[in-house]
Amino acid sequence: MVIDLLLVLMVLLAGADEATPTPTETEPVVAAPTVEPYRYWPPTERERQQAFELGLNAVPTASSARAYHEMIAQEPHPAGSPGDLRAADRLAEAFEKLGLEVEKQELWLYLATPVEASLEIVSPEPERLRIKEKILPKDRYSGHADLSFGWNAFSGNGEATGEVVYANYGTKEDFEHLATLGVDVKGKIVIARYGGNFRGYKAKFAEEAGAIGLIIYTDPANSGYVRGLMYPEGGYANETSIQRGSIETLPYSGDPLTPGVAATKDAKRLDPKEVALPTIPVQPIGWESAGRILSQMRGRPVPRGWQGGLPFTYRVDGGDDLTVRLMVKQKRELTKTYNVVGTLRGSTFPDEKIVVGCHHDAWTFGAGDPLAGTMVLYESAKSFATLAKQGRRPRRSIVFANWGAEEYGIMGSTEWIEAHADDLYENAVAYINLDMAAMGPHFGSSSAPMLKTVIAESTRAVPPVGGPTENAKTVHDAWVDRNGDPMLAGHPRFGHLGGGSDHVGFLCHLAIPSASLGGGGARGTSYHSAYDNLNWYWKVVGESYEPALMVTRVCNVVLARLANGAVLPLDPTRYAPDFEELFGDLIAYAEGMGLDVQPRNLLKALKELDATATRVHGRLMSAVEAGALSDEQLACVNKHLLQMERKWLVLSGLPERPWFRSMYAAPDESSGYAPWMLPALRYGIERKQDATIYQSKLVYRRTFGYLMASLSGIEACLDGGAFVDTPGPR
Repeated sequence: MVIDLLLVLMVLLAGADEATPTPTETEPVVAAPTVEPYRYWPPTERERQQAFELGLNAVPTASSARAYHEMIAQEPHPAGSPGDLRAADRLAEAFEKLGLEVEKQELWLYLATPVEASLEIVSPEPERLRIKEKILPKDRYSGHADLSFGWNAFSGNGEATGEVVYANYGTKEDFEHLATLGVDVKGKIVIARYGGNFRGYKAKFAEEAGAIGLIIYTDPANSGYVRGLMYPEGGYANETSIQRGSIETLPYSGDPLTPGVAATKDAKRLDPKEVALPTIPVQPIGWESAGRILSQMRGRPVPRGWQGGLPFTYRVDGGDDLTVRLMVKQKRELTKTYNVVGTLRGSTFPDEKIVVGCHHDAWTFGAGDPLAGTMVLYESAKSFATLAKQGRRPRRSIVFANWGAEEYGIMGSTEWIEAHADDLYENAVAYINLDMAAMGPHFGSSSAPMLKTVIAESTRAVPPVGGPTENAKTVHDAWVDRNGDPMLAGHPRFGHLGGGSDHVGFLCHLAIPSASLGGGGARGTSYHSAYDNLNWYWKVVGESYEPALMVTRVCNVVLARLANGAVLPLDPTRYAPDFEELFGDLIAYAEGMGLDVQPRNLLKALKELDATATRVHGRLMSAVEAGALSDEQLACVNKHLLQMERKWLVLSGLPERPWFRSMYAAPDESSGYAPWMLPALRYGIERKQDATIYQSKLVYRRTFGYLMASLSGIEACLDGGAFVDTPGPR
């Protein structure tokens, strides 16, 4: 067997790029016939699994979801604040009442808190500008005493006075365009609108261009009256809505001072002076204040595509007459918060675990972000705990996690995986993320390849919001109607996971198959503003809590199938088609930059992987259908399936970003939120480095070899062999 595995690797690594044409656009395939949803169980166990799922989904109720939502969203609770510590206590108490094993992981994180700030026009006419939302008579939460003014965590401290330059979204390309226009940003205060990239990169690029300060505002074209009615009449941002948020852009997730190790109280820490946190003052505002600045700019009109939604011509230069003063004062210090993690121990394979999580910290009340997901997490935990009390415990452990300090830089979940890295590497089956999960009736998911099948099939077991209709009897039907996969007729379209939430450490650092689940479609946004409260949620998303119940029930089925499957429902046949599509996108992107990626040999290896995965998976399903596998064979197969995603790891990580070790997915290096799929190759393309592109293709050919070796290992299990570890991360 070892010789066979080495031959697989030698074949995939040998030869030049030749013989196989570049992929071209193809017609959608014919939809596959409906398959047995419980094919991962022997026939004798299927009825029991179906009954288990029905029992789970009889537990969640709208009144329970609402009560939990109200309990956690009752006060502002930024990470480390008194409200946050009270919220952590409530979360722990709720999990303890369910009978879960509760871990309250204490974190000591380097966080920022606001002290004071101001923004004013100095000339031509002095004017102090609003930096806090207005109190609304129709929203009793908007006047809460603990609401702060708008702020961006990790802003530099200081005061800046200068002329103004408008930089559109403040992306890397926008600053490059300013340079081509001959606009000198050095010594100026930049004003940029939200959107296009993570706010931290707006600050990073402004600072690199020589700006002395940055103002970020919410433009009505993106989030306000251009989109729909403003809050409180409708759900969109009003003229004073301010998006708070962190602007930290370090090349790793988690606590800024403890990369790679858990942020305990006595952890060895970096010197803050050695960490590349922002140095210029940064202030977020609403468009009422932004309009007072933008309307007085007298320079050249903006390029095409830079005009926002305010009723005047946007201009790049403010001119000599317009000067603005910006002052920010924040405190940075070690701050205590918690991860609150509840475990339901599995009955048969307690070491194997599925982790499902959502953060609990919020910039204000967090009724939408994150608590529209936190309540789903609780309802799912309650569903499994209720059945466990009846003696119906899942076979594998399920870990329900409330993460701390996600908003500051995905800190809590990162510190947890760094504290449990060895165990998770060996035993974690999957991670499911529920951030903002119940924001509307339209279900969707972003996912790593191996989880797509189980998620799609699980949505067939749940009715859509509003109940079955003639055209959409299930969540799956409604999802396909709204967003079908153009390459797989009758299948839903999944998104790709990038940055921006708690999946990052699991997927991008440890290569654990990860997915996000959620419902959207509400008409409005209160993102990170003072209005992200229960009043906004009930008005815009609704008081029925049907989206929360829908997502909970889908989540329950996904978790139940991952936790109980005789064979883990991780589908290796999804790798090849996903990789081919992603690779085709990168080839087109590279060609647009004048690069020839020369993909032929890699695609030839990919076709071999596709054929082998299809054959081995088909043989495995046939053996399960026949009830022909012993417990030892099932354990052997599952060990290989559990470890397959780890084959995407390169332990040295990405160039310049070694913390990101998965060669399948990473956050975009200059936008933060967007995904970089096949990031080793994308890195070489971005830098137009032929040698780096060539080396990255070797990385992916090796990865295909490792995946092929895992498939050969599964076949050996089916033939009665014992588990033998296969080549992997290097």
